[in-house]
Amino acid sequence: MTSEDLPVVAAEDDGLVRRAGRLAGWAARTGVSLAGRLPGLGNAGESLRQVERQVLNELRKRLDEVDDPYVVALSAASSREPAGEVVPAAEPLRSAMKELLDRSVTFDQERAREYLYATVLRQLTPDEARILTVLSDGDAYPAVDVVARGERILLRNASTVGTAAGVTLPDEVPSYLTRLAGLGLVDLTAEDPELDPQYEVLATDELVRAARAGARRTRLVRHTLRLSRFGARFWAACDPAALTRVP
Repeated sequence: MTSEDLPVVAAEDDGLVRRAGRLAGWAARTGVSLAGRLPGLGNAGESLRQVERQVLNELRKRLDEVDDPYVVALSAASSREPAGEVVPAAEPLRSAMKELLDRSVTFDQERAREYLYATVLRQLTPDEARILTVLSDGDAYPAVDVVARGERILLRNASTVGTAAGVTLPDEVPSYLTRLAGLGLVDLTAEDPELDPQYEVLATDELVRAARAGARRTRLVRHTLRLSRFGARFWAACDPAALTRVP
């Protein structure tokens, strides 16, 4: 079904048509049929909301299908073993690798990309999702490492982005950024002179001052925090605003 299949709605509300066209694309990927769900303008908006909820439920099921291959293999191996016997540690590992290799053969590019993004998404915390939301508009944020003599790092990846994102656990922002960098979602590059005032503010941050108080001689190594290219593609695929945005 496309927007051309909705002449009644098109005549009255072009915004609903665009939403319906977008839903048609979602439905094609999730197997939801839109036939007969938009009988007329009077209840078209409610019908669209019902379809959106159904499509979201289907997408949630697809996400739930991205199982940890090791857990799947471990469960399968355990079910094959007689009661009381211990499953050899290597068997689930090898079975899990086989599961991944089998999927690499059967997945097309779209399914492989969806699996990759879903796997990353399942590893994020709510606070990390808030940080990605703030970075998704392309703005850069200051980040610093507190380094002691001998290049010993006392604090890594402190940043003001946590305050901008309104995270629940501000003290964990350095850990969040380290995890996000490890997932390839953010880049921490050389300092940006245009952020100099923000670096000065960050130097007074409680976490930074506490880290500096733990050693006699310390220095701040400045970095610039941005969403990575992979992070931008990931966000484009996962951006929840696209669920309700009307072009």
